[in-house]
Amino acid sequence: MEEKFYTIDQIAEILGMHHKTIRKFITEGKLRANKVGKQWRISGHDLSLFMENNNVSIRNKNEVENEKIEFSTSEVDTSKRINKINISTVIDINEVDMDEYRKISNMLLAVMNSKDSKMSNSTINIKHYKIERNLKVMLWGDIEFTKEMLDFISTLTQKDDM
Repeated sequence: MEEKFYTIDQIAEILGMHHKTIRKFITEGKLRANKVGKQWRISGHDLSLFMENNNVSIRNKNEVENEKIEFSTSEVDTSKRINKINISTVIDINEVDMDEYRKISNMLLAVMNSKDSKMSNSTINIKHYKIERNLKVMLWGDIEFTKEMLDFISTLTQKDDM
């Protein structure tokens, strides 16, 4: 039986994730992939292992086309965690079309990818509801991270009404 191989974009579509998230999983070694020329290829077997190990399921094909991005900078051993405040929050942004969603999500991912210590041990999850034109941004992290991200989101979504 011949093994099926997928591109990053195909895996992103199957799992309902952003292609940058899939690339991050490959870079971190969470998803095995082979380089074929300049392109990554993921075997069906490696996709199955990734889904089992990370409790990921295939997106329901009947589901409304929504985009979802998750990003985490957490690599901390929780047994050694010091007692500090952590915050989880959901930001609901209305009237967001696909272009604005892409702009906001790319900017937020760029901030998360920065080497700023405020972003360490933090997670962001971004989900766009295309039909409802709604964007939900979920943040998990300490006070400094949450404040920084809320300020950044406020700046990104501020309209020039003056």
